Amino acid sequence: MKRLFGATVDDREQRVEELELEAERARVLVEESRENVVVLDAGLRVVAASRRAREAIEGLEVGGSLTVDLLEGKHGRGPVVVPYEIGGRREALVYLGEPGDLAAYEELRAGFTAAVSHELRTPLARLLALLETALLPGAEPTDLLDNARQEIEQMKELIDDVLFLSELETGRAIVSLGSTAAGPVVADVVRRLTASAERAGVKFETDVEKGVRLPLRPRMLRMVVENLAANAIRYAGEGATVRLAVAHTGEEVVLTCTDNGVGVDEDDLPRLFERFYRSDRARASRGTGLGLAIVKHVVTAAGGAVEADGALGRGLTIRCRFPAPA
Repeated sequence: MKRLFGATVDDREQRVEELELEAERARVLVEESRENVVVLDAGLRVVAASRRAREAIEGLEVGGSLTVDLLEGKHGRGPVVVPYEIGGRREALVYLGEPGDLAAYEELRAGFTAAVSHELRTPLARLLALLETALLPGAEPTDLLDNARQEIEQMKELIDDVLFLSELETGRAIVSLGSTAAGPVVADVVRRLTASAERAGVKFETDVEKGVRLPLRPRMLRMVVENLAANAIRYAGEGATVRLAVAHTGEEVVLTCTDNGVGVDEDDLPRLFERFYRSDRARASRGTGLGLAIVKHVVTAAGGAVEADGALGRGLTIRCRFPAPA
């Protein structure tokens, strides 16, 4: 094989293919970024931009220029600029905030912090009252300490749910990476929650299509099924039957949790997936109020959707619809 400029023809072709692959990878990284990211040349002309940036910023196009207002952050969060040099060309990655992005984030953070503080205040107050009662003459410390332990467990559950939801929202927890067989996960969740269901007077039924898979990692699928089942155990009421089913429906795979319990007021249905929301009937529950919010976040992050249906006296059905795994 003849050598050209110190390399074989095959070597040069392989190197060209590698460079093309690197260029395509860089293009995809920018294009599919969740940020409003733009690549500028030394003349402040747009070399490339993410799809999200093109959708969010009117008039943005390759070859054009960014407005001074955007570059100076006059309509929202100031930009983050990352300069670099490649092949003798000076360019920069510019991360742009959407208008009002920072204010909206601060409002959401403040509201979430206030809600967590409020939810922790109740079990803390009960715990303090139990400990003070335990110090009184003639108190039965064993029962009081057992109740105190339950309050501590509720606080731990709330903190765990808050941290998990935070992982989901910051992208640190990868939701959809491959797929997971639904049958073994549903069976294991039912087995582990059967004791809790029996204490609540609730019975489980399952109907999982053989071999059906959901586009979630095992941990994420388990979180969804556990939260659906736990929600039904808490709120369906004594004598209810909870049915967990997974099946193909057209080009979708649907995970359904149905109970024939006391149901939910139809006015409450649109709010069931809000953080910390509880209907009037459920406010005395020891749940964290985050279970269905986590379900919605996981399902939507995997490209699916959730919906709730029911009424007082007619039970509750929650459907999680996913695109069928390839």
